[in-house]
Amino acid sequence: MIQKPPFKVFAGTNTRYLAEKICNSLGCELGKMNIQHFSDGEFSISFEESIRGCQVFLIQSTFPNSDNLMELLLMIDAAKRASAESIIAVIPYFGWARQDRKDKPRVSIAAKLIADLLSVAGINRLITMDLHADQIQGFFNVPVDHLYASTVFGKYIKSLQLKDMVIASPDVGGSKRANSYAKYFGVPLVLCHKSRAKANEVESMTVIGDVQDKNVILIDDMVDTAGTITKAADLMISKGALSVRAIASHAVMSDPATSRVIESKVTEMIFTDSIPYYKNCPKVHIISIADMFADTIRRVYENESISSQYLIK
Repeated sequence: MIQKPPFKVFAGTNTRYLAEKICNSLGCELGKMNIQHFSDGEFSISFEESIRGCQVFLIQSTFPNSDNLMELLLMIDAAKRASAESIIAVIPYFGWARQDRKDKPRVSIAAKLIADLLSVAGINRLITMDLHADQIQGFFNVPVDHLYASTVFGKYIKSLQLKDMVIASPDVGGSKRANSYAKYFGVPLVLCHKSRAKANEVESMTVIGDVQDKNVILIDDMVDTAGTITKAADLMISKGALSVRAIASHAVMSDPATSRVIESKVTEMIFTDSIPYYKNCPKVHIISIADMFADTIRRVYENESISSQYLIK
C-alpha cells in the first residue's frame, strides 16, 4: 500500500512569527532552514532537513515586497531541487496585488508577473487571503485557495453586539466585499465615493447613505497610509455616526498611517496578523489567522473541502 507523503512547514524570515503559531495549531514543528546573507545584500537558502517526497508548505507574506518575494522564490527553487513531492506557497499577504490591470498606458501588470514568477519557480498550489482583486486567481495556472478574513472578523463583529449597525466601504471598489458583510448581518450598506489627486492621496470624498446615529463598520482589504480610511471615518462622524470601526485584512500601515489613525475619529482599527504590526497604537486590535491557515493546510493535505472556511465571501 502506498503511504501518503509526509508534510513539512517552513517559513521565510519575516513571516516566522505567524508560521510558529500555525505550527502550534497543527501540532507540528516548524522546519529547519538556513538563510545565508552576503555583504552585498544577496542571500542563499538551504533546507537543513530532508524534504524528498514531502508535501512542503512554504509560508511567506511578500511584505516588505521585494526581499520577501525573492526569498520565497529561492525557497521554492530549493524545495524543487530537493525533490519535494509538491510545493504549496502559503502567502497570507500577496504583495503587488494592487497592480492587477492596465489603468493607464505603458504600465506593468505586476500581479500577473508575480504569478508567473511563482509558477516558473515551481509551486503546485497557492494558499492566500483577501487578494486586492478576486480575478488575480485567474493569473495562476495552478490551484488557488483564496481564503477570506471574514471567517475571523465575522465572529469579532458579532461579539461587539452593536445596535443600529451599518456596513460601509471606504471606496466604490470595495463595495462587493462590504455588501457581502451587509447581507450576512442583515444591515444597510453605505458607500464612500472618493477621487484621488495621486497615489496614496485622497482629494475629495462623499458619503452615499445614512449614517446618522449609526455604529459604522468600515470594511477594506488593506490599509496602507490610512488616508482613505481615516478621512472616511472623520466624514462619517461629522455626518452624525455614533462610532466608526475599521476592519481590514492587511496592516500595511506605511508612515504616517499610525499617527493618522491616532489623530482621527476612528474608534478602533481591527487587522489580522498577515503582516506584523509592531508600532504602538492604542486603537489597533490584531486578530490572528493562524488557526484558519492551519486548518486549511490540514484540509489541503488530507484532500478535504475548504468551503466551510467561507463564512462571508
